Amino acid sequence: MTVQFKLPELPYDVGALEPHISRTTMETHHGKHHAAYIKNMNAIMAERADAPNTLEEVVLLAQKEGNKKLFNNAAQSWNHAFFWESLSPSVQDGPSGDLKAAIEKAFSSLDAFKDEAKTKGVGHFASGWLWLVADKSGAVKLIDTHDADTAITDSSVTPLLVCDVWEHAYYLDYKNERPKFLDAFVSKLVNWRFAEAQYQAARTGSGAWRFPV
Repeated sequence: MTVQFKLPELPYDVGALEPHISRTTMETHHGKHHAAYIKNMNAIMAERADAPNTLEEVVLLAQKEGNKKLFNNAAQSWNHAFFWESLSPSVQDGPSGDLKAAIEKAFSSLDAFKDEAKTKGVGHFASGWLWLVADKSGAVKLIDTHDADTAITDSSVTPLLVCDVWEHAYYLDYKNERPKFLDAFVSKLVNWRFAEAQYQAARTGSGAWRFPV
């Protein structure tokens, strides 16, 4: 029987990210955009007898087959779920321990990381995603992907955080001012505790976040 993936519940109340991300944005972004990707993916996979049991496997299968429609909906389903985990309703000072050391090594300081993240996110043309990733050695870097492309198709890295830079992520709250949204993300919204757990998973090769089944 084909697995039917469900829209994950938010890890906080729908209005918990205000004033940086409004309840209205979250209701639309999570309850409509994300839900539509899940629905579309399930409809496509329902026609297949070889449907994988995990979303990660669905994404990789779609990439291998060059099935753009399936890839777009599956990857966007995964990316959005990871984005919700990357956000915290309470402001966190920054990373600690090994992740703090890795960021300072790569960017010289947390402030320099924030500046580079904002610059890269603002400079990303059109729709996509801004990721902080770690390789197996523990080195961290910022990458951006276009449209539905996702960091999980690169087996050499583990995603630690992601910021959605599609306009639907911020337009109701910030209109065309993507820089203000990115500033709010890096300064007020990052879930550093989640990133630390992902970083340890990158170092050990196990325990990374997976889409709930």
